[in-house]
Amino acid sequence: MTKITAAITAVGKYVPDYILTNKELEKYVDTNDEWITSRTGIKERRILKGEGLGTSYMAIKAAENLFIKSKINPEEIDLVIVGTATPDLPVASTAAYVASKIGAINAFGYDLQAACSSFLYGMSTAASYIESGRYKKVLLIGADKMSSIIDYTDRATCIIFGDGAGAVLFEPNNEGLGLQDEYLRSDGIGRDFLRIEAGGSIMPTTEQTVKDNKHFVYQEGKTVFKYAVSNMADVAEKMLTRNNLTEPDIQWLVAHQANKRIIEATANRVGVSPEKVMMNIHKYGNTTSATLPLLLADYEDQLKKGDNLIFAAFGGGFTWGAIYLKWAYNS
Repeated sequence: MTKITAAITAVGKYVPDYILTNKELEKYVDTNDEWITSRTGIKERRILKGEGLGTSYMAIKAAENLFIKSKINPEEIDLVIVGTATPDLPVASTAAYVASKIGAINAFGYDLQAACSSFLYGMSTAASYIESGRYKKVLLIGADKMSSIIDYTDRATCIIFGDGAGAVLFEPNNEGLGLQDEYLRSDGIGRDFLRIEAGGSIMPTTEQTVKDNKHFVYQEGKTVFKYAVSNMADVAEKMLTRNNLTEPDIQWLVAHQANKRIIEATANRVGVSPEKVMMNIHKYGNTTSATLPLLLADYEDQLKKGDNLIFAAFGGGFTWGAIYLKWAYNS
C-alpha cells in the first residue's frame, strides 16, 4: 500500500495596500533608512488600515486568492487552521470565523499560536491530519496584524514588523512528495525576552496597564538575535544531515523573515548559496505567522515539482524548528 504524504497543492496571499517606508518611520523615532536597512534588510512594510479590519480580514483575502488561482471549491475544505499571534478577539476563534466567511461550511477550524513559528508548526499539524487519512483538504493560513500590537515610539520593534497573510492547501500525495521530515523545538526561557506583558491571565488589562504601554510587543533585541541565529541554523543543518542532503540537493531555503542577517547566517551555516534563499523581508518586514507562506506565494512561479525546500523559523516562547518538504507541482 502506497504511503500517503501531505503535499502543498495551492498557495495564496494578501498584503495591505498601505506601505510604511523607512523614511516615514523617521517621523516617529530616531532612525533613518541606512540604519534600518543595514541592521535588518527592511526597506518597507505593509500596514492594514481601516476601522474594524483585523487579522481575519487578511486571512480571508489570502484564502480567496488561493481559491481563485486553484479553482478549489471552499465547501471541499475539511479543516481551517489559522496560525496567528494577533487573533481578532481573545476568546473567539479567528479560524472559525474565517472558515465561515470563505464558505468552508463543511470544515472545522481553530487557531495555532507559536509566535513566528506558528506557520511552521501548522505545517506539521496540517500534514499529520492528511497523513492520518481522515481528511483530504486542510487549509493552513498564516496571518498577523502586527501593527495592532506595536508601539510606534519604540525603535526596537516598530522598524521590524508589518502586516500580511498567506495561505496554503495541504492534500494527500501518492508520489512521495510533500512533507518529508521535521524537527520542532521550544524553550520557555524565551518569555523573558520577547513578550506582551499585559492582557493575559498573569496581568489582566487595567487602566494602569494601558497607561504603561504594557500591551505592546517588548523585545530584547540582542538576546533574541543571538538565540535566533544559533537555533535556526542548528535545525536547518540538522534537516540536511539526517536526510543525507548536501547543498546541490537543496533548491530553496525558506527561512522566517525576521532579519536579513539571521537569514544569511542560516544560509551560510548550511552552505546554501544566496540565489537559493527566498527573500522578501525588504518589502514586508517581519509579518510573523505570514512570512513563510508569503515567501511561497512570491516565489511560486519559480518552484518546480520535486524541488527540495528547507523551511526554518524562530519565534517568541522561544519556539523554533525546521521542515524538509518536496514541492508537488509546476506553477
